[in-house]
Amino acid sequence: MKKYLLLAVFAVSLASCKKEDKVTEAAEAIPVKMEIERFDKLFYESKPEELPQLKNKYPFFFPAGNADTVWTNKLSNPLLRELYGEVKKKYPNNSAFEDDLEQLFKRIKFYYPETQTPKVITLISEVDTDAKAIYADSLALISLDTYLGKDHRYYEGFPKYMRQGFEPSQMFPDLVSSFSQGKIAPPTDRSLLGQMIYFGKELYMKDMLLPDATDGVKIEYTDEQIQWCKENESEIWKYFINNKILYDTDVKLMQRFVSVGPYSKFYLEIDNESPGRVGQWLGWQIVRSYMNNNDVSLQKMLAMDAKEIFDNSKYKPKK
Repeated sequence: MKKYLLLAVFAVSLASCKKEDKVTEAAEAIPVKMEIERFDKLFYESKPEELPQLKNKYPFFFPAGNADTVWTNKLSNPLLRELYGEVKKKYPNNSAFEDDLEQLFKRIKFYYPETQTPKVITLISEVDTDAKAIYADSLALISLDTYLGKDHRYYEGFPKYMRQGFEPSQMFPDLVSSFSQGKIAPPTDRSLLGQMIYFGKELYMKDMLLPDATDGVKIEYTDEQIQWCKENESEIWKYFINNKILYDTDVKLMQRFVSVGPYSKFYLEIDNESPGRVGQWLGWQIVRSYMNNNDVSLQKMLAMDAKEIFDNSKYKPKK
């Protein structure tokens, strides 16, 4: 019996690999004309008298009502100039991200042919964690100062669980997260399962759009955190089932298992060992199981109700 089970798993894996190869081949053939503009360089290497030209070309970076002194003060601010120096050192040109961006836009074009390839503009947001990477129709904005590496001294004031997000590899998952907004149907209820599946869909989009990224990069976990989730998957699932919380709408459950935090809150000894957001990770495994067991397009799955996905996922935690 075990032998046949292994053969079945191998067959499914082989079929998935062949399907992915076809997608990769088709996406690679899609022409993409990409334009990258380094606003960070243009701004911090400009002179005060050149501001009118910059404001005219990039009006969305210069909100109305602010005097020019706001911008000239930024140009002369020693801390901001030092920050720009670090960005310039890390990203002297676009070679660190240009090829990966092109591959991402090709994959997006494959799944969403009507999507316009955006103009990419890099900038410095003064380490604004809410605006690291924004995909907005015809524009993709990337704050390079938020991708200097988790151990950079500028991030020392951030808690450890947040610093993983400052790795250069997080640039692309962050872009996909932004792109996914509006592509994924919002939960039809406020249950824990609804939230789990919603983020599971977003993570599955990363599977499709960033096939070469590791699971850790996609969910912003370390390798050790991914391993912890795999080793404890059945125990996490057992906890959710035994405590009957999947369909519970208590907002505290979202804070315990879905929201960003240093660890998940089972109120057990394992809490300090666990990564935050295990509900998202588990929702991801359910969505993956659904897609492995159903012949459904990405777009159709993203529009589906969480309960329908769960009921037809045939999900079983790995022991």
